[in-house]
Amino acid sequence: MTYPISRPRRLRKSEALRRLVRETHLQPSNFVYPLFVSEIVDQTTPIASMPGINNFPVKDIAAEADRAFKLGIPAVILFGTPSKKDATGSESLKTDGIIQKTIGEIKAHNPELLVITDVCLCEYTDHGHCGIIKDHDVDNDSTLEILARQAVSHVRAGADIVAPSDMMDGRVGAIRAALDDSGFAETAIMAYSAKYCSAFYGPFRDAVDSAPKFGDRQTYQMDPANAIEALKEIELDIAEGADIVMVKPALSYLDIISAARSEFAAPVAAYNVSGEYSMVKVAAQNNLVDEKRLTLEILTSIKRAGADIIITYHALEAAEWLK
Repeated sequence: MTYPISRPRRLRKSEALRRLVRETHLQPSNFVYPLFVSEIVDQTTPIASMPGINNFPVKDIAAEADRAFKLGIPAVILFGTPSKKDATGSESLKTDGIIQKTIGEIKAHNPELLVITDVCLCEYTDHGHCGIIKDHDVDNDSTLEILARQAVSHVRAGADIVAPSDMMDGRVGAIRAALDDSGFAETAIMAYSAKYCSAFYGPFRDAVDSAPKFGDRQTYQMDPANAIEALKEIELDIAEGADIVMVKPALSYLDIISAARSEFAAPVAAYNVSGEYSMVKVAAQNNLVDEKRLTLEILTSIKRAGADIIITYHALEAAEWLK
């Protein structure tokens, strides 16, 4: 029998050899940990649809953020639920709003931790959509002004990076101009550039009570069938001043992450979203999967596809496992 000269199995013989030739390296410094903070809870409250994830009152948030920092996770991203919602999301602009207070709380406790803030209206509007409603749809241009004001208010409160997730056309340019005009030219924008209209967002909407009260988000979030359009969206955001671009969700869109990494020089983030997280958790609770192996395999696949930054609810556990 003639054996091949090249035997790839030689380099799989032991764990030491596998580590030596490993191509993709996952580490806690790749992660951003999402945090939910709420004005309607007075104690840490589990989110039923996201096992292991909680809604925090402002008073408890710094300790949770510090847990991430001590595990080597450099950043958190904040999502807030106000006690009052209205048609225009006006609570998002208040200097003592839920996110503004939370930024101050975290920064006072640990100024080294990077604080990223989600810039959008869906968590603040009584209709659950990501902008101002006109003629039963989200009006793009009137939404830009309030998004820009929201971003500036977050940075004034101490945010290091703002992350617009609304998918309005031109919002990165509007936010960049507003930040520059307000003296925040050095503040980075992480744009949700290719954000798809996905069924994977269900548990998140439960966590912040942001499901649309009518219709859906197909007129502004991307069609899951489209890939070329994602590259156009990313290109536009970079041209408008985005410093980091994002693909959301991650797991079903690894091809988009890979294409973004190949096409653009900007750092690429990927959001391993709530539905992806909860599927793993529920499967593990029912003894259907090895949770640690599956979680690390998923996160490694996102990194292998080209993501420099992974926003994930698995961050704390994954960081522990990777130590």
